[in-house]
Amino acid sequence: MNIGIPKEIKVEEHRVSSPPSGVREFVKRGHTVFVECDAGLSSGFTDEEYIGAGAIIMDSADALWSASDMIIKVKEPQASEYRFLRPNLILFTYLHLAAEEALTLALLESGVTGIAYETVEDAQGRLPLLEPMSEVAGRMAAQVVSHYLERRQGGRGVLLGGVPGVTAAHVVILGAGTVGANAAKIALGMGARVTLLDIDLDRLRYLDDTLHGSLNTLYSNHINIARSIVTADALIGSVLITGARAPMLVTRDMLPSMPHGSIIVDVAVDQGGCVETTRPTNHSEPTFVIDGVLHYGVTNMPGAVPRTSSLALANATLPYAFQLASSGVTGALMADPALLRGLNTLGGRCTHPAVADTFGLEYVEAELALNGQTADALLPL
Repeated sequence: MNIGIPKEIKVEEHRVSSPPSGVREFVKRGHTVFVECDAGLSSGFTDEEYIGAGAIIMDSADALWSASDMIIKVKEPQASEYRFLRPNLILFTYLHLAAEEALTLALLESGVTGIAYETVEDAQGRLPLLEPMSEVAGRMAAQVVSHYLERRQGGRGVLLGGVPGVTAAHVVILGAGTVGANAAKIALGMGARVTLLDIDLDRLRYLDDTLHGSLNTLYSNHINIARSIVTADALIGSVLITGARAPMLVTRDMLPSMPHGSIIVDVAVDQGGCVETTRPTNHSEPTFVIDGVLHYGVTNMPGAVPRTSSLALANATLPYAFQLASSGVTGALMADPALLRGLNTLGGRCTHPAVADTFGLEYVEAELALNGQTADALLPL
């Protein structure tokens, strides 16, 4: 198979989908790998390293996309890349379609096979291709909070860990999954007081036992959220429903209750955000202010630490990419139920129920789509 590694073009996105070591593994398996010129440079990987691993360097995105049977990316295609989408092309990347109607329609209209990292789900309900970037984003969220609480950055002028005789910052975290747990771990390690909310009591019990420091766990409901944010120096949103839009947990009318100069870091912004006033931002212009509360809505937080992120992402994604390259779409997906759950679009059909439900689209089960079922197989939601 011909594999394409394009240069990411999202604003301030510096990751690359495969390091040279990954390219070498593809080549060892008999595949041809095209890498766009300078695709890995921001992550510290030179074209010479890719050539040494057996890659063919392509001078343009047009040439790379047209020559490839499978494109492996980091972020969803941008509007300028929609023209590259076509039938019989495999697109393996983060898609986050529930927050991207235009992209969803572009994938369906093109007939491309879209497999989303974030909806690959194993039998235990884990999201193995989302997990490494969730770890990075969670740990970064605590660092972002510490930075933007500085007065010079527009914050309250609060030191996250405080000092003897002065109370440490209060960080409220919505969601105790991978992002929330990692955010709590770093915030607690820096000395903050952390309130962690979730609806999974077993998860809260586990984190209460394993995390050390000034941690308070609460069952997540409207009253507990509303009470917690009144004293929050920082709020980190980290809730996730696989493939679907994030639930709205903090509404516009709750915002004035937060302290002036507090900071919201909504990591769920990729899936629409869990704070009503959140909107997507980028690393060039990461923040905005509403009602005196600083909002940080960067949709590709791990892109700020691209070398760490690229290596961590490739460790998780490339074993699945090897399956797709060696067995083809049908063979790989039918052999691996976890990978099958990652299929979002195929031949103009929406094959993920949460995405279909979000936009009122017709839904066809992935197995039926792979078996070439006709439109009679479509299942209205």
